Amino acid sequence: MEPALFAKFILSPLIVLAGCVPAAQIPESVGGERGLHSSDIVRFASECEKWDDWDKPARPFLIHADTYYVGTCGIAAILITTDDGHILIDTGTQNGADVVADNIRSLGFDLSDVRYLTHSHEHFDHVGGFAKIQALTGAVIIGNSASIPVLRSGLPGELDPQHGMHAAFTPILAPPASAGWIKLENGESVSLGGVEAFATQTPGHSPGAFSWSWESCKGDDCQSIVYADSLSPVSSDEHRFSDHPTDVALFREGLDRIAALDCDILLTPHPSHSKMIERAQTGSFIGGVSCAEYAEGKRRDLDARLAREAETAP
Repeated sequence: MEPALFAKFILSPLIVLAGCVPAAQIPESVGGERGLHSSDIVRFASECEKWDDWDKPARPFLIHADTYYVGTCGIAAILITTDDGHILIDTGTQNGADVVADNIRSLGFDLSDVRYLTHSHEHFDHVGGFAKIQALTGAVIIGNSASIPVLRSGLPGELDPQHGMHAAFTPILAPPASAGWIKLENGESVSLGGVEAFATQTPGHSPGAFSWSWESCKGDDCQSIVYADSLSPVSSDEHRFSDHPTDVALFREGLDRIAALDCDILLTPHPSHSKMIERAQTGSFIGGVSCAEYAEGKRRDLDARLAREAETAP
């Protein structure tokens, strides 16, 4: 059992969390019954730009079946909906969280039906709004041993390549008694309303980074969705990845994990990392960039960073 504020629920190798909130009224599909070749997805491409402002509002849209984009133009937030409540992945910045909350409401969902709140990686541009969204929803927070201390402090950990680069975000000191914390490890999952979302640990961009995968189904039309973490080797000026060989090995291991995922639809916390703006122009996110291609591109970025560091070694 974890310390007081952590609740860990394990059945076999998986985490299974039964939903018991009243069923939410799920609205009719936004932008087309299947969310494929959707005019609302095309609208995202017309209203947002590559590497757009993190807090620039974007209107929400259906990705496929039970999965919606509720983030801003520059930072993704993903809502997985079920009759027993919903899972929200990422909130954007503290200001961006207002956009996320408004987008969830505009789709016809109640914020109180967001049962679980989790993250890609634990930097302020993706989790800076956690305290705000948790207060609005009462959601249980899902993290891991590296990310939970950051969520509770508001600052990147000392082992984070970006440690010292960013101002603090609002920490989550003590969720209400009705909520709590859940700690997941690699390969464990959260289940709600017939949807099982698997957490893949992919450290590198941050120590506590998760990539998430789930199957999104409407009838017999099922697509495997992967929300893959950023995995770009960005750091403070003082950080040298080559000085941390164990971390580099974990970085590469995470890339291998992403490359091996079943991946019909690839999404990323920064939409431009997976060319989501360009792909949205087709009205569908199916295909365009595979998980293997995405991982290989990030592997090249890491190799290039290590090569530059070797050239400037003391």
